Order: sequence, then structure tokens, then C-alpha cells
Amino acid sequence: MGGVILPDIGAEILIPLCAIIGIGFSLFQWLLVSKVKLVPGGRDAAAGNNGVRKNGYNDYLIEEEEGLNDHNVVLKCADIQSAISEGATSFLLTEYKYVGVFMIAFAILIFLFLGSVEGFSTKAQPCTYDPLKTCKPALATAVFSTVSFLLGAITSVISGFLGMKIATYANARTTLEARKGVGKAFITAFRSGAVMGFLLAANGLLVLFIAINLFKIYYGDDWAGLFEAITGYGLGGSSMALFGRVGGGIYTKAADVGADLVGKVERNIPEDDPRNPAVIADNVGDNVGDIAGMGSDLFGSYAESSCAALVVASISSFGIDHELTPMLYPLIISSVGILVCLLTTLFATDFFEIKAVKEIEPALKKQLIISTVLMTVGIAIVSWIALPSSFTIFNFGTQKVVKNWQLFLCVAVGLWAGLIIGFVTEYYTSNAYSPVQDVADSCRTGAATNVIFGLALGYKSVIIPIFAIAVSIFVSFTFAAMYGIAVAALGMLSTIATGLAIDAYGPISDNAGGIAEMAGMSHRIRERTDALDAAGNTTAAIGKGFAIGSAALVSLALFGAFVSRASISIVDVLTPKVFIGLIVGAMLPYWFSAMTMKSVGSAALKMVEEVRRQFNTIPGLMEGTTKPDYATCVKISTDASIKEMIPPGALVMLTPLIVGIFFGVETLSGVLAGSLVSGVQIAISASNTGGAWDNAKKYIEAGASEHARTLGPKGSDAHKAAVIGDTIGDPLKDTSGPSLNILIKLMAVESLVFAPFFATHGGLLFKIL
Repeated sequence: MGGVILPDIGAEILIPLCAIIGIGFSLFQWLLVSKVKLVPGGRDAAAGNNGVRKNGYNDYLIEEEEGLNDHNVVLKCADIQSAISEGATSFLLTEYKYVGVFMIAFAILIFLFLGSVEGFSTKAQPCTYDPLKTCKPALATAVFSTVSFLLGAITSVISGFLGMKIATYANARTTLEARKGVGKAFITAFRSGAVMGFLLAANGLLVLFIAINLFKIYYGDDWAGLFEAITGYGLGGSSMALFGRVGGGIYTKAADVGADLVGKVERNIPEDDPRNPAVIADNVGDNVGDIAGMGSDLFGSYAESSCAALVVASISSFGIDHELTPMLYPLIISSVGILVCLLTTLFATDFFEIKAVKEIEPALKKQLIISTVLMTVGIAIVSWIALPSSFTIFNFGTQKVVKNWQLFLCVAVGLWAGLIIGFVTEYYTSNAYSPVQDVADSCRTGAATNVIFGLALGYKSVIIPIFAIAVSIFVSFTFAAMYGIAVAALGMLSTIATGLAIDAYGPISDNAGGIAEMAGMSHRIRERTDALDAAGNTTAAIGKGFAIGSAALVSLALFGAFVSRASISIVDVLTPKVFIGLIVGAMLPYWFSAMTMKSVGSAALKMVEEVRRQFNTIPGLMEGTTKPDYATCVKISTDASIKEMIPPGALVMLTPLIVGIFFGVETLSGVLAGSLVSGVQIAISASNTGGAWDNAKKYIEAGASEHARTLGPKGSDAHKAAVIGDTIGDPLKDTSGPSLNILIKLMAVESLVFAPFFATHGGLLFKIL
């Protein structure tokens, strides 16, 4: 084993054990959240002792500070939560029907394309990287790639669905806990986010580990073939994430734009006012877009970075010499990450208690810092016990000698680059700092200056994250070639459980505020939920920053694996074949963004017309004596998002197939490089611009400083200008921006999976010419 301290059996036990601990911890957090009851205490009077049960907690909700114990409020919260949960479940089930058809069709395509590489032969073939040895037939790769694609897709779908169910379960409970104080509400929202974070991280790791062990039964010593087949897992995860992100993003922003434009700007009523017909659809959208979509997105990143690292390792000394523990190094990093995130979570929920609004955002930031510091120590230990002191890594046809401390630095640089991207994102999107305050100040002269300042902020916010990504790429490639870049991406994602907990916390808090408004709870309760929501807005932007940064590294690692797998010795941008791919690839994120933005606009147009119709034709709606027709607005969002998600999805999925088949692997390598470079910049800019406009609006609404009070209050001209900026930013930060990172990852992993087919049969046009 060349001096590896951790034996193979130790690695085989450690990985599933950590995954099971993660699942157990998430279930424990869910149990704690479930103790907040959504029924009035009187129903349990029969339990004796005035409703106090034997297990020691009280079913009666604590009295409101105004001295009321209004059970009607509790019942209203339960009804609203039920409506949101039903709407979200209905949308996701409808979406999954369409996605299921695609999943089966694409699985058949994978089997046919990869099986045809050797004419569906069942005979053993010379290995790609060592022709003197024989490997399993291409047909086996086709079968197992198809299976791993379906496994990844199903895991991604389940991750998104579970995340949505947990969020809808927790939002009203967060509202009710806000009656006890901001600290109690924060803990409920954060624990709910942690349920999703740990379930997703642990499930993704466990399924991948089980798949590797099952595939090994057939592949035996052919590790290169085994891990080539495993790449389908990343493709399946990202395919589902694309539709989840695009469909959910269109849904949530159509409802949000419709609710804001008519309700807040035209009718001058508060956000989440129950008189607004689009308000339930808006709250449903938060769950299907920001929770289910983000969950699938980060699962896809994790699956792809793991697959990219495993593919490169399988043709390095780890795979050639069949060293299992070093081979599983990427999975061991993720395993330790679950333990680190578990400890970090306790700092937010158990070790320290939040007592004031101003402590919310620092508590979330501390999660990022603590997890990064602890994970650095964890990576050092893992690199010491799971790697030989010296080994070789495949580097475009040669084997590069690498030390274990160099690989530690590769992972650590990715981890710390993620933290830097997170803090830069926070600086540009939090209303505690001057960039967002300047955007808010620009609202004094109208919506036009607000838009100009917001766009400038977004462009400027790209600079430091790109430098951080560039340094990560340089350091990790210098030390360990493409394997270094893959593990750097894994380093950035090693604290995924904490990152997802923080990210899911935002939509849960947002929904909690909406429920408080709709249930007619006191102004003080709404202030608390607004404070939770404002912090959540910033953390959501940080989550998107992580997702985009990791996507850049993952895409580059997958690109390197594709180039090796397609037997391309060098990618020369001066050759026409590559350059045309480069320039077309750089255009694709703009095309994709145009499609998603227009989709949101089209759906929002229908929503605005429906909301206006209801206000104009339903007697007593503005007076609050009649209920609006929420169901019609939910249906508009559902129908529009399902219909509109197909063209952008088709663009991403078909581009590598068309380019690879008709133009060949050189042109495809140009397309991948162009889309990566262009897509990362647009994604960061779009996400941060939208986040800044949103928090500039909240800065004016909160009126927490003297400067903010000069711009407000709600309904002032400056506030209306801020709402318009926020409305423009909504599709940027929640639809186009976050979806772009899936575009660059998905095209890269799809190209890697189909590389043998493209290398054998691709470039039809150039062959004819």
C-alpha cells in the first residue's frame, strides 16, 4: 500500500458509517422541529396536566407578548402551510412526470450510443489507456453507464423532493416560534435547513459508495472501466437539477413578479398580503425553486466532482496498482465533511443562543468560518492517513509524481476559495455594507438609476471570485494536474451540508414571514420574520456563489477528463475547428439566459393580468371581505413553468450531442471551454445583481438606519423604484444565474459520458468535407 495508514477495510467502513451518521443526525433535527405543534393545545387537554405530556414538552403555544393566546392564528398558519405544501407537491409531481419521460428516453440514448462504439460486441477490448491489457466490452460500459445515470437522476429527484417537503413542513413552525423570540424561530428554521443539508450530502455519498461496490463485482480489476461507467451518476444528477432549477425558477419568479408589480407597486399593499391572489403561488415558488432546485443543483456538483476525481484516479497509480483507500480519497473527504458539518451545526443550535436580530447574520457567517477551519484540519488528517507519501497522477498521457501534502493543498485551496467567494458575495449583496446601500440611495432619483447602479455592482462583484477561482486552478493544476482541480472542487463542496442548511434557511424564513402576514399576526412578529428573511437573502446569495464557484472547478475537471477520454493530445485555440467551438460556446450562456428570462417574463405577464383581473372584478377583495382565487394563480405558474422549461433544457442537453456528432471532439472541446469561461462570469454577475436589488428594497423597508428612513417608508417613490429593481433582479438571481452553473457542468459531464462515441463516430461534417 506504500505507507497508507488507513487500511482498505477502514475506508470501506468509514464512508458508509459517516453517511449513516449524517442521515441519523438529519432525522434527529427533524424530530426536534416536529415538536413545534401546528394544533391548538386544547385538543390535547385529555393528556392531563393542562396539556403537558409525559415526555415533558407542552403542546400549548406560548402566549403572544400582547397577552393573547389566539388559537385561530395557529389554525390559520396550519391552513396556509397546508396550501403551500399541496401546491409545491402538486408542481413537483407534475414536473417529475415530464422529467421521468426524458430520463427514460435519455437512458436509452446513452445505452445505444455507447453500445454502438464497438458495434454492441460482447468481446473484451484493448484498454483505452493501456492497449496491452484487455478490458470489459463497450457494451458493459453502456449498460453500467445507463444504470448509474438512472441512479443519479433518481437520487437527485428524491433529494429535491425531500428538501421541499421538509421546508414546507417547517415554515409555519418557524412563524409560530417567532412568538417566543427571534432566537427560537432562527433555531427552527436552521434545523429544518440542516435536515435537508445532511440528508442530501449523506444520501449522495451513500448511493455513490454502494454503486461503486456493486459495479466492482462485475468489473473486478478493470477500475478504469468501472469509474468511467460511474460518470453517468453525475450526468443523471445534473440532468434532473437542470429541469428542477429552470422549472422551479420560472415558477417562483412568475408568481413573485406578478405579486410585486400589482400588489406592491399598483395597489400599494404589503408583501405577502392575503388579499393578493399571487401570494400562495409566490410562497410555493420559494420551495420548488430555491429549495428543491438548489438541492438538486448542489447534489449534481457533488456527484460530478466526485466522478471527475475518480475517473482521473482510476488511470493514475491508485487505479493501476489497485490501491483502494487512496482511490476512495474523494469519498473519504466527503465523509469527514459530514462529521465536520455536524459539529458546526451545533454551534448555531446548541452551543450559542441568538438573543437579538443583529446576531442572526453573524451566526450564519460563523457557520461558514467554523466549518472551513475544522474541515482544513480534517483534510490534513485524511491526506495523511489515506494517501501514500508519494504517488503518480495521470496528466494528459504522462504520469506526474505528486506528494500527499501537495494534494492536501489542492483540496484546501478549493475549500478556502469557496469561503472567499462566500464573503465577497455577502459584501456585495448584504444591506449591511456600502454597495447595497449605494444601490438603495440611487432609488431617490427613480428606477432607472437604481437599475444602472445594480448592474454596475453585479459586474464589479465578478472580479474577486474569478481571481479566487483562477488561483485555485493554478495551484491545484500545478501540484496534481486535473485530479488536483477535481479535488479542489470537492474541497469547496466538502462542507455542502452546512452550505445547504444555510441556503435552505433563507426560503424557510421567507415563507415564515409570508405566513405571519397572511395569518394576521402582530407587527412585532412580522419584524422578527423579516429580520430572519433579510439574513436568509444574503445567505441564499452566498449559496449561489458556492454553487457557481464549484461549478467552474467541476466543469474544468470534467473537461480535462473528457479531453483524456477522447484521446485529444492538445486543444489548440488557433485551429479553426476549436475556435469556432470556443466562440459558439461563449455565446450559449447568453442564449440560455435569454430563453429563461423571456420565459419568466411570459409567465409573469399572464400572472399580472390574472391578479389585475381579480382585483378589478372580485367585489370586496381590496377591502378584505372576500378571499382571492389562489388556485388559478398557482395553475398559471405551474403550466407556464412546465411548458417553458423544455426549450432551455433541450438547448443544454442537445448541444454536446449535435456538436460531438457533426463537428467532432475538437470543436466540442472548444464549446466546453467557451461556455465555462463565459457562463461563470454571467452567473456571478446575475446572481449578485439580483441579490443586491432585493436587499436594497429590504433596506428601505426596514428603515433600520437614519439613511434608510430618509428613503422610506413603504410606498414612497424611492421604495417603488426599489421594488422595480427587485422585480427585474428576481429572474436574474433565481432563474438565469443559478441555472447557468448547471449549463456549464452538465455539458461537460455529458460530453465525458459520450466521449467514446464522439471519438469513434463523431465529426461527420468534417469527414464529408
